[in-house]
Amino acid sequence: MCRCVCKPAYESSLTDGQWAVIEPLLPVRDRRRGGRPLRYPRRLVIDTILYVLRTGAAWRHVPHDLVPWDVAYRWFRCWSADGTWDRVHDRLRDAVRVAEGRDPQPSAAVLDSQTAHSHQGGEAIGYDAGKRTRGRKRHVLVDTCGLLLKAVVHAASIQERAGAKLVLAGITETFPLLGLVWADGGYVNRVDAGLLDWARSHAGVELQIVARNADVKGFQVLPRRWVVERTFAWWGRCRRLARDYERKPAHAEAMIKVAMIRLMAARLAGEDVEPQGPIETEAARRLNDELNQK
Repeated sequence: MCRCVCKPAYESSLTDGQWAVIEPLLPVRDRRRGGRPLRYPRRLVIDTILYVLRTGAAWRHVPHDLVPWDVAYRWFRCWSADGTWDRVHDRLRDAVRVAEGRDPQPSAAVLDSQTAHSHQGGEAIGYDAGKRTRGRKRHVLVDTCGLLLKAVVHAASIQERAGAKLVLAGITETFPLLGLVWADGGYVNRVDAGLLDWARSHAGVELQIVARNADVKGFQVLPRRWVVERTFAWWGRCRRLARDYERKPAHAEAMIKVAMIRLMAARLAGEDVEPQGPIETEAARRLNDELNQK
């Protein structure tokens, strides 16, 4: 059977430009350590993983003209364990920031969480009473471009303030220039505002709350916080992220990074992606207005 990778077989597959961006960042195999030659091209392996991510298909249901599901899952699992996804993601994020004329080290970020329903069992499953959802929370920190800085997937039963500490703990060791973090009102209230002091003394950042206007009913596009909402909308293009299908939180975090890797590779390859849906359209308009003001 021909397994040609010169032309994308599916919409989720990497283009030649995206593969040219990602390939140099993948680990190089040391032939001196022995082992059999690779049976399947790594590009086809990534195409199979992206097919699962984009379509939401189960691993066992991938098409036969891609890599066998157990091979693709083994690569996904190994690259999650050895930090390959983390390294590729961080290198691409720095490259995107430089391409946009920014310092690779961000100085400001936005914090938020997203509750995802868990379809099946697994590790770290809880119940979010506020969202009335059984599953996990994706606690994320993004820069002012919406690019992911850190993601922590934990049980949905963990409250916002406790989840924020998991994300912000030691953040300045990785991003020493980070000094300001915006968040919504769910991270402080009249009873407990201790997260502000904790962030300043333990994490070394200033946590600034973007309050919601109580007089306005319905959805509001809040200043600064629309950036992270747009990031969630980017993930909405990937059906695998519509729910949490992963058995392990580490694999759920890896799927988020794979989604961002694909998005950033497309940007660096000069392949613009049109905004989809009302949130992305409004975010694109606001970003364009801010650029015109500058």
